[in-house]
Amino acid sequence: MDYLLLIVSLVLLAVCVFLYIRIKDQQAVIDELLEANSDPVPDAVPEMILTLRVKDPISLAKQQSQSARKLADRLPVMVTRMVYQEVRKELEKELGEREIDAEINVEYR
Repeated sequence: MDYLLLIVSLVLLAVCVFLYIRIKDQQAVIDELLEANSDPVPDAVPEMILTLRVKDPISLAKQQSQSARKLADRLPVMVTRMVYQEVRKELEKELGEREIDAEINVEYR
């Protein structure tokens, strides 16, 4: 019985040593990665993005277009896309009139 406890203790000790060595190796890898990424570019300016969301595109379409009134109930996704495309066109037109150079994208999430 004593030999069994001794063998189990030695196996557990070996597992603990193995895990300790693995942890130290992983910590060394993490430290190397942190050192490689520790120098952020000091002159980097974050990119600013303006997000526009039409709260109720279906009702807006119904107010602006008679054909949208008929399509909105049957094809709400298509009407919503059309609303965003129209808003994009109007924004591009307005910004163009003011001579503001801007890139306008419609993103689907």
